[in-house]
Amino acid sequence: MKIMVAPDSFKGSLSAMEAAQAMAEAIQELGSGAETILLPAADGGEGTMTAMVEATGGKLVAHQVQDPIGRTVSACYGILGDGKTCVVEIAEASGLTLLEKHERNPLAASSFGTGELIRHALDAGFRSFIIGLGGSATNDGGAGMLEALGMKFLDRSGEILARGGGALAELAELDVSGFDHRIPESRFLIACDVENVLIGEHGASVVFGPQKGASPPMVRQLDANLQNFADIAERITGMALHHKKGAGAAGGAGGAMQAFFAGEMKRGVDVVLEAISFQAHMDTVDLVVTGEGKTDSQTLSGKTPLGIAEAGKKAGKPVLLISGMIDSQSSGLVEPYFTEIHAVVDGTVTAQQSIADPYHRLKMKTQTVVGVYLKKQKGC
Repeated sequence: MKIMVAPDSFKGSLSAMEAAQAMAEAIQELGSGAETILLPAADGGEGTMTAMVEATGGKLVAHQVQDPIGRTVSACYGILGDGKTCVVEIAEASGLTLLEKHERNPLAASSFGTGELIRHALDAGFRSFIIGLGGSATNDGGAGMLEALGMKFLDRSGEILARGGGALAELAELDVSGFDHRIPESRFLIACDVENVLIGEHGASVVFGPQKGASPPMVRQLDANLQNFADIAERITGMALHHKKGAGAAGGAGGAMQAFFAGEMKRGVDVVLEAISFQAHMDTVDLVVTGEGKTDSQTLSGKTPLGIAEAGKKAGKPVLLISGMIDSQSSGLVEPYFTEIHAVVDGTVTAQQSIADPYHRLKMKTQTVVGVYLKKQKGC
């Protein structure tokens, strides 16, 4: 018996690798003789880079960059085990978690640090990129990222704009003459778990702005500013970003990636599973165990467990879901996709107990679930 453990992170509690290790330990301690393979996964959001690097035996490269409000921080990009593919996660340099709550201000926050990471990777010789869009603190349309790579954002007087989503109201001209010439030579695959457009009621500012610190008046201002940016970008590229699917990801950086990097946008979990050769591993195992922090209706919008369940169905392999919590109102929607679904938080374990000792609680739940499953398979 060969069992694959392929969870996403349990946000706020365990990384994807830590969750995989807890599950694998549980299975090994059953004494069934089962072999385990660890393939921590992700869906394009925070943790994607680390999960992919760990699953492929790659490495992280640290670089000093600017955080969303201009402070110098150490951020990493990942190099996959093939030694050729570079993974840049926008949350590393431009993420919401880098700011205290009182520092959140999408009028001023910039994606400049993400561009610095890309530039450093280009200098190191990389030309194949996976970009993870999730967890950003920014609403600048990716302007900071583009500026770090040589593009100039100018007002009507020809002066360079300040950074942040607020300054885009004054944008009159984009000078692309200095934009890094290595960008067209490179391939950019964009891993994204949202399909939001750039502007309007389903756009970056309205949907994600409030969690980044935007008040209702700021949301309206930011939305208008992104429209101005999209109008000017369209004149240069011929691409209308305004209502383009995925353009609103990461505060509009998804649009910048599509327009100026010729980036191919794909569902995040599909990008990750392809990069870690998931389907090839799937063909060698008898059982798959996956999980996430909380399973609810959002899981079916393209989160990691859904992608793994789809791969399991394609390969004809059973997939067990063991999550921290399962929303009772969503369980009926989720059940058809998995062989079994289970939650750490149940009638015997409270949410507080699970949060207090997540590794042990996940391990114990996995041991019970997989133990019972294996006994059923043996007809015991």
